[in-house]
Amino acid sequence: MTPHDLKKACLALNGAVEDFPFGPDASVFKVAGKVFAIARLDGVPLAVSLKCDPEVAQSLRAAHPAIRPGYHLNKRHWNTVTVDGSLSEEMVLEMIEDSYDLVVRSLTRARRAALEG
Repeated sequence: MTPHDLKKACLALNGAVEDFPFGPDASVFKVAGKVFAIARLDGVPLAVSLKCDPEVAQSLRAAHPAIRPGYHLNKRHWNTVTVDGSLSEEMVLEMIEDSYDLVVRSLTRARRAALEG
């Protein structure tokens, strides 16, 4: 997965936008103003921080060396995923979608409806 592919995957999600609140080097992907992914698209290796259910986060970290606790984030709810080819592109895409879904589920019914409508 290239940086372009990562950005494209995040922005393909309904209502997703890219923002730069931490400066020009950190792409922050949000839905309804809430963060679901953070990446340094020029980073080597490429890495993305994603929200994750705490129990799932633990099992993913235990099973995959490329997945570690969120860098500078709440380590209970965030994983940082190194996109170095050791994980399938499908798995990375699923984790992006899962992060997005967790954030959308936390929105009020009205904000979720606005995304759908």
